[in-house]
Amino acid sequence: MDAMMMEQASAGMKMAGMEQLDMATMQACMDACSAAEQACTICAAQGMDCAATCMSCADMCNTTMRAMMRMQGMTPASMMSMLDACMAMCQACVDECTNMDDAVCRMCAQACRACMDACMEMKSAMMAAA
Repeated sequence: MDAMMMEQASAGMKMAGMEQLDMATMQACMDACSAAEQACTICAAQGMDCAATCMSCADMCNTTMRAMMRMQGMTPASMMSMLDACMAMCQACVDECTNMDDAVCRMCAQACRACMDACMEMKSAMMAAA
């Protein structure tokens, strides 16, 4: 998102009690979730042993991203739980894909690691804003 769109979005994307939430951190987390979703979907399409885990991870990343886009009505506790679940699913995917000897699986594992990092940064930002 460009700066102007982010500024407009930030006006409507306030979580109750989280008015100081850093929108750039949120956008980075949404971008990382999107990248992990795409990488997991590509990885799963190969039909490797990690396919089921990758598809579940893609679903979790997509759901987390959509929840962040719809902040109204979201409580900090529920968003943090979503972030925890996303990080757990990404870790499972990293564990599976790291053991595969395939370039696409390595790409998937990297995207999931980046997503975990972004979710952790988002969670930290939420705790700081509370």
